[in-house]
Amino acid sequence: MAAPVRRLSREAHRRRIHVRMRKKLAGTPERPRLCVNRSSRHVRVQVVDDATGRTIVSASSLDKEVREKIKGGGNIAASKVVGKIIAERARAKGVEQVVFDRGGYQYHGRVKALAEAAREAGLKF
Repeated sequence: MAAPVRRLSREAHRRRIHVRMRKKLAGTPERPRLCVNRSSRHVRVQVVDDATGRTIVSASSLDKEVREKIKGGGNIAASKVVGKIIAERARAKGVEQVVFDRGGYQYHGRVKALAEAAREAGLKF
């Protein structure tokens, strides 16, 4: 008799994918990592230099600047605004190129909208 199949929760499955991705991705001082974290209500993004272990810039749908422009933080419109703002902040700090870390999430919906908005605002992936 075969053993029962053990199913992972969605979050556990996403974390396994993220760990697998992080083995291959690393941010350098020349090309830091743009990492995305999303929840049902908000989206957060950071530009991280993994060599020194420090966050260069960050943006979130919780930021005052973003909340003035959007209604609700867990939607595609909010992701577009956050993507544009992170690109502007990164370019102000001298970051032109980044490595995109989707955090184990599918490149679809809010994650895709954020990435495309950051590209349109001048970041190179």
